[in-house]
Amino acid sequence: MSTTAEAIPRPCVCTSIRKAARVLARTYDAALAPSGMNVTQLAVLRAVTRHPGEPLSRVAEDLAMDRTSLYRAIEALTKQRWVTLSDGHDRRSRTASVTKSGEAALAKAGPGWAATQRAIVSRFGQKRWQSFVTELDHLVDCASGIDDDQPAPGEIT
Repeated sequence: MSTTAEAIPRPCVCTSIRKAARVLARTYDAALAPSGMNVTQLAVLRAVTRHPGEPLSRVAEDLAMDRTSLYRAIEALTKQRWVTLSDGHDRRSRTASVTKSGEAALAKAGPGWAATQRAIVSRFGQKRWQSFVTELDHLVDCASGIDDDQPAPGEIT
């Protein structure tokens, strides 16, 4: 395979997605500012809520975060007293629980998140958004096996 500039699709997939993620994060962060949390904290709190009593490794998997990044995010949430940590089923695992204060913070953040979500999807288009989510899932699937040299979804081996 040729490695000339013409043979390499542009723009860079990662740069494009990260650029969009930064713009979206700033937009959501601004909407969430009155609640005292940012969109990463909101995502982590919601993931902890979805996985009660489960190891933090499961929460990290849900968010596609490495454990180190998740633990940093969890540390900030514990300082806010929005989550508490406890030992998991074995000595190596930890679990997190959302506190009453964390539930109140989620409730306070909800309206800002919902208004922003509605506005973005409305501007983008509901059908287009649903298609885009499907395409993003496919993109993640395509990228997921590259390190392990696994075939891409639908690729003939």
